[in-house]
Formats: sequence, structure tokens, C-alpha cells
Amino acid sequence: MIRPLALSLALLATAACATAQPSAPMQAPPEGPVGGALMDIYTWLHAHPELSFQEDDTSAMLAAELEALNFEVTTRMGDEWVRAKAMRDQGEVIDEVGGYGVVGVLENGPGPTLLIRADMDALPVHERTGVPYASEVIDTTWTGVENGVMHACGHDVHMTVWTGVARAMAQRSDEWSGTLIMILQPAEEIGLGAQAMIADGLFERFPVPDYNVALHVSAGHPSGTVGYSPGYALANVDSVDIIVKGVGGHGAYPHTTKDPVLIGAHIVTALQSLVARNLDPQEPGVVTVGSFQAGAKHNIISDEAHLKLTVRSYSDETRQLLLDGIARIARGQAETFGAPEPEITVESDYTPATYNDPELTSRVMGVIAGEIGEENVVQNTPVMGGEDFSQYGRTDEDIPSLIYWLGAVDPETFAEAQDSALSLPSLHSPFFVPDAETTIETGVTVMTAAAIDLLQAE
Repeated sequence: MIRPLALSLALLATAACATAQPSAPMQAPPEGPVGGALMDIYTWLHAHPELSFQEDDTSAMLAAELEALNFEVTTRMGDEWVRAKAMRDQGEVIDEVGGYGVVGVLENGPGPTLLIRADMDALPVHERTGVPYASEVIDTTWTGVENGVMHACGHDVHMTVWTGVARAMAQRSDEWSGTLIMILQPAEEIGLGAQAMIADGLFERFPVPDYNVALHVSAGHPSGTVGYSPGYALANVDSVDIIVKGVGGHGAYPHTTKDPVLIGAHIVTALQSLVARNLDPQEPGVVTVGSFQAGAKHNIISDEAHLKLTVRSYSDETRQLLLDGIARIARGQAETFGAPEPEITVESDYTPATYNDPELTSRVMGVIAGEIGEENVVQNTPVMGGEDFSQYGRTDEDIPSLIYWLGAVDPETFAEAQDSALSLPSLHSPFFVPDAETTIETGVTVMTAAAIDLLQAE
């Protein structure tokens, strides 16, 4: 059952200064509900979304929350790495872009060390939910695309729950012993934020965790519930570009050309054999050609075509099999048509698969079931989406990690969708809006309970 003490939003709204006088913030927070009720924080975050590597106001406001709770706070984590990457990829440093990671450390006697992570960035999606606090922000991504901006993946919920957990842990310090590390990560949506924070010394400058834990809202579970997957939970995510080389010419005289569109079409078709005929049927894998671009006019055969692929897998072995197969097929088809060898580029900053440590998963889910009832905790099949939370468990420290799903759909709407043709808006949809109050209450309750259980001195 839900514990009123742990769940009460009214209590959590006033808990910010329960354990210590606030220290002076390292940077002035933006005008916003610092120290206010969790729902006020949520609606402010939802109405003021910031894109990847632009989370300036968001990080400042939430860093001030941690300082008020007497956490030792470090800001601008990852900044040097981000600026070096911006210069490498774009030829210049963009002042508005940087690493906005936040690390808060609260030491509370001897015991284990726990890291809890929330992500901050929004998506270039024009919101169409119609809620009173809907985002009206328009901004430009660091790759130059101007668009509406929205928390269409629920990171506003993640940050609000994270704030509630920090408050609860500070208030209930007599129930646990050890070191709590609360981190806010930039740029999850482009898969680079965790890498930036780790490169900036997350596990060298701060205590090394015994456990890493995070949550993610689910657009396929009712609010008040939690879903989980032991072992692999989310996939390796690779982006592959293939530049097919040809010999251009007049569309009326194709025999004088090497048509890259034809070659590319054969590559697309042959790629379908990779999963079907190269991969063990019990091992998941996805190869999708998301873009095929070539030519500019009806009667001109282009001299090149550009294919853009997304490749999904779980194990490192399957990932390599698929990437090697893509290269082999692309080169083989080009050779068949007597065309030059294609250029094949695998994006180096890929998102690795997320692996939930089975022992940690079992322990935490047992605690959560005790809080909200076993009937509200559901084991899921893994998904082919990606999450760069995986990076925190793949360092030399080999830290057991867990990310779980927090149901976010209004239960009545969810039930209606099960019994009819009604489809629920997915994450990243302009229509996605969570059942915020219940989702946040549940999120704070279950994460706080898990944290207290994990932070017990031996």
C-alpha cells in the first residue's frame, strides 16, 4: 500500500529546508518555483523546456533545490567535453551550448553509496496537448534545426520525482546511512549527456557508487504502476550512413551510367536478410533504413545516393554481426554493379544497451512491491528503444545498475484503450501528457523506498 507520509505532496512541498539552512547558490536560479510544491515545479519545467546541451535554467533551478537541502553541489559537469565535441563536429564553439550536468552529494554516515539520475533535456516537438501549462517555446537545436520544444519524453516528470526524492531523503536521514549522489544529466535525447559527465570525471571526482538507479515514464502503463525488465532492458542504438557511389548521367541513357539509386535499392532489399538469415531467431535485432536520398530531377541519374540506417541490438556480439553485415552487403552490391566502393560511416558516439543487474532488480522490485502492491509491479519484455543511462554501468567500475518504468497514463484512459480502438499517444508524441500528480506521487514513493533500502549500513 501507499504510505501517506512518503507520498504526501503537501509534505514534500515544505520539506526543502527540513534538515539545514540553505547555503548560497553557486549560480542564480531562474525565476521559478524553487522550494515550492512538486506540482508547481512540474508545470514550470513542462512550460520551460530546454533542448539537449541547452539546459541552463533547468539545471540552475534544480541545483538551487539541492543546495537548500545541504547537498554539496557541482554544476557544469561535462562542459569541456561538450565544447570540444561542438568544435570538432561543427567547427566552432557555440556559447549557448554546454555541459549542464549537476552532481549533488549528501553524506550521512558510513554505508553504501547510491547514485540516482534524472535527465533534463526536451525534444524538438511542437506541443499539441492543450494543457494550461503547455510549452510555447521555440528554439534551435545545436545542429541548427528550429522547432517547437516540448518535454514529450517525460523528463519533466523525471526531474520532479528526483526533486521529491532528494527532499524526502534529506528529511528522513535518520532512516538511512551512507552517501547519496543525485545527478542531473543533460542531452539524453541525443545520447551524449552521460558520456559527457563520465568524461568529466563523474566516477573520479565523486564517490564511486555501489548502485546506479533511474526511472523512465511509460506511455504504456497506467499511473500508480511500475514496470521492469531484468537483464537487457533497452537496446544498443547505432546510426549508420552509407554513401553509394555511382556514375551520373542522362535518364534517357542509363547504359552510360552506374545508377546509385538502383544500387541503393538492392542494398535496402539485401539488408532485410541480415536479421532474417544471419541472426539466431531467438536473438533480437533491427536494421531500418530511415532515409534514402538521391537526385534532384526526373531525368538525371545522380552520381550518389545517401542511405541513413538505425541499427538496434542487445549484445555486443549481435551489434558487431549487424554492423559487419551492413558493410559487407553495401560493398558487395556496389561491386555487383561495377560501381565504386561506398563510404560507410558508423557514428562513434553510439548508445550502448542498458543492462539491469538481475540481483539489484529483484531487490528493488521487492521493495517497490511492498510499497504499492505486487499487483502494480509488472515484468516487461525488453524494448528496442535506447537510453544512455547504460553508460554509467559500462565503465571500469562495473557498477550494478537499474532503470525501471514508471506508469504515466490515466488509468481510465488506459482501460478504455485496452477495450477499444483508442490508441495511446507514445513517448515523443506531441499529444503525450502524463497523469502527472499520481505519476509523481508514485515515483517519489517508490524511488525513496528503494533508496532507503539500498542505503543501509552493514
